[in-house]
Amino acid sequence: MRKLFIGLLLLAACKTTTTVNPTSGPTPATAPSGARPALDEFLAAIRAKDLQALGGAWGDNTGAIRDNKRISRDELEKRELLLMCYFNHDSYKVVDDVPAAGGERRMTVSLTKGTLTRTTDFFLVSGPSRWYVRTAGMEAVRDLCAKKSPS
Repeated sequence: MRKLFIGLLLLAACKTTTTVNPTSGPTPATAPSGARPALDEFLAAIRAKDLQALGGAWGDNTGAIRDNKRISRDELEKRELLLMCYFNHDSYKVVDDVPAAGGERRMTVSLTKGTLTRTTDFFLVSGPSRWYVRTAGMEAVRDLCAKKSPS
C-alpha cells in the first residue's frame, strides 16, 4: 500500500500536457449516443492515457467532469491519473448491461491486463447531450494498478 501511495505521488508530480478544445465537449456528431459508446470512449481514453478525452467521457447528469467547476484542474488531473492506473487494461468485455436506479445503466465489465482479469461495475448516466461514465467499482480492480504487464 505504501509503494502504491508513493507511486501515485510520483505519478501526480509528473508534468502532464493536455490539449484544450475551444468547445466545452464533443460535437453532436462525435458524442456517444448511448451508454455503451460512452463506456467504450471512457475505456479507450484510459488505455490511451488521454486526460482530455477521459475528462469528456467521465461525468454526471450535469455534463462532463472537465467542464465542472466544483473541482480544480489540478485535482481533476490527479483523479484521472488514479482512474488510469486502476482501470488500465489490455482488453475488456462487457459481461452485463442492465438498467439501474434513476435511469442509469449498470455495466459489468471484465478488464484484462496481462494474465489478470478482474470484473467490476460501471455506472453510466445520461447528461444534457450524451452519456457519461459516472462511477465504477475500484476495489475489484485495485491489483491491476500494481501489476506490471509482461513485456
